[in-house]
Amino acid sequence: MPPQPALSSFLWSVADLLRGDYKQSDYGKVILPFTVLRRLDCVLESTKDAVLLELAAKQKLGVNPDPFLKRKTGLPFFNQSPLDLNKLLGDPSNVAQNLLSYLQGFSPEVRDIFEHFEFQTQIERLSKAGLLYQVTEKFCQIDLHPKRVSNADMGTVFEELIRKFAELSNETAGEHFTPREVIRLMVNLLFVEDSDALAKPGVVRTLYDPTAGTGGMLSVAGEYLAQLNPKASLNVYGQELNPESYAICKADMLIKGQDVGNITFGNTLSDDGHPGEHFDYMLSNPPFGVEWKKVEKEVRKEHETQGFAGRFGPGLPRVSDGSMLFLLHLLSKMRPTAEGGSRFGIVLNGSPLFTGGAGSGESEIRRHVLENDLCEAIVGLPTDMFYNTGIATYVWIISNRKPPARKGKVQLIDASGMWQKMRKSLGSKRKELSDEHIAHITRLFGSFEEAQDEDGKPISRLFDNEDFGYHAITVERPLRDDAGQIVLGLKGKQKGKPQPDSALRDTENVPYTEDVGEYFRREVLPHASDAWIDPDKTKVGYEIPFNRHFYVFKPPRPLTEIDAELKTTTDRILEMIKGLSA
Repeated sequence: MPPQPALSSFLWSVADLLRGDYKQSDYGKVILPFTVLRRLDCVLESTKDAVLLELAAKQKLGVNPDPFLKRKTGLPFFNQSPLDLNKLLGDPSNVAQNLLSYLQGFSPEVRDIFEHFEFQTQIERLSKAGLLYQVTEKFCQIDLHPKRVSNADMGTVFEELIRKFAELSNETAGEHFTPREVIRLMVNLLFVEDSDALAKPGVVRTLYDPTAGTGGMLSVAGEYLAQLNPKASLNVYGQELNPESYAICKADMLIKGQDVGNITFGNTLSDDGHPGEHFDYMLSNPPFGVEWKKVEKEVRKEHETQGFAGRFGPGLPRVSDGSMLFLLHLLSKMRPTAEGGSRFGIVLNGSPLFTGGAGSGESEIRRHVLENDLCEAIVGLPTDMFYNTGIATYVWIISNRKPPARKGKVQLIDASGMWQKMRKSLGSKRKELSDEHIAHITRLFGSFEEAQDEDGKPISRLFDNEDFGYHAITVERPLRDDAGQIVLGLKGKQKGKPQPDSALRDTENVPYTEDVGEYFRREVLPHASDAWIDPDKTKVGYEIPFNRHFYVFKPPRPLTEIDAELKTTTDRILEMIKGLSA
């Protein structure tokens, strides 16, 4: 078998067989399911004979063999066909029929995986093109047993392949992977405060990802906990919208012995696959800046009819970006504090920090998070960290069981300068976090104190929840007639009162911690003595101006220095002009 780093290029070489008969964008429809099939084939190889003996014995007794076959494989799945991939090669003229028969021999969980790949269609297509035998033979040349290729390596290979196929077909599906080092950072931040509890023998915890992809976040969290405490159990749950990613995630979880009934297919926002369930930990990297028009009807209905009993009570973001809907979805999945509470990490772009003024859906969602003291920290990551976008991203750590020191507080960590250049760019990803960077950010979070880098620039800051709140006040000025006289109301409540001039109307944001009356007397009245506040229009807003809190003012250079530089440049230009005219 080729060495592991060459595994993805070996799998990619199958494309050479497909070239001409398949469009490049369709290569994945063959390579991905065959890779999963070969891995399952390798995993079951050592117990094949025992399974067939057990099957014969139980059939003789007229007993349902399924639970006994799972016991023999030591896994939550089996294959009861006498065939395997190598045996298929012994009968070249019937390879399609035998391959379909082999697939039918799998237990239902595995058959579901290949149905989501629409693998039968590809088998028929390969057979017609006369390629099925060659492709099967090619996959039989590699050993994909977990002892040879770890689950982590396999996950990375799948993600790399899907990313390549997505690029070839100009699709966005499958492009939105979370780099492994970002997942490791998020998992660190999720578990760091609970390391004592997680180290106890026999501890069982649940972890959920509503945008599971191929299961990268679930896998890395499982590996982390296994290192911390081999006796701990992490039961993972997830939901995924892309059928191929779902199939790969489910296959990965099967091999790890997880209950794949916990991995559901479909759109998390319109069709929650885990209604009414709550989890200890959650992780998510939802799509950034993707509109939610397709699910708008269902989401609005839940918001309007169920309110806070549903998932979207606090408010709805604008239709152009649905990432905050995933934040609300995760909030609804938190275990109640009385039952132990929850902590989750979610990756968001900059927009959820500040988009939307007071009273908007976004501001109301921030208000809900901050007024309920749910935000532990927000970590600003470097740009160019993700495969499909170079924009700045932020990890929010949300918890309803804050340690006492964190109560009423939010920690902002600016890790935008913590990165190393990648040897080779992958799509938009040019930077990565080193192990040292991850450890540094985790320490900053764990120590929960203000900190600066070597140059004195702040990198960790602590705030009260209220620091992000403000009152949006409406300042009115009187309407005047042509003679400059103030126009008064003639009837009702407005009788005898100055009428506002809408052209002079202004709004001011008053920090939540400040008295509105004092602010008005200090900031407005000296400039407009006839102004007043309309109290009916006052709204509460929340925003988190992350970058402003880390901005360090650099004074401009002295004028003499700038003048000297300009003179040098001007003199050089004059010399060049002289040279041209000579």
